[in-house]
Amino acid sequence: MPNDVILTDEEIEKALSELPGWEVRDNWLRRKYKTPGWPHTLMLANTISYIAEAAHHHPDLELGYAQVIFKIQTHRVKAITESDVALARKVHEVVTWLPGDDSPLDGYPKSWIK
Repeated sequence: MPNDVILTDEEIEKALSELPGWEVRDNWLRRKYKTPGWPHTLMLANTISYIAEAAHHHPDLELGYAQVIFKIQTHRVKAITESDVALARKVHEVVTWLPGDDSPLDGYPKSWIK
């Protein structure tokens, strides 16, 4: 069963303190990710879409040449809930991941997302 409990302003502020670059605007939890260009924008949008579908909780996405704007609120209640914060956390964790210094992986040689 979905968690439609609306978060208080204090709970939202706490969540924002743990989500760098995120904000609340017009009652949406929101983050703009800048990318190196269109191919990366599409990869980012597809990654977000995959995670959202696996979670069965769907954000609104706005795509531009070198950016993706991720907006989420629980549509049924038109407010920010625990489900929205959980999805934002998971998306942010996955899309900002880079190999560590001790990894055998090199990572993308250019700036990935901001």
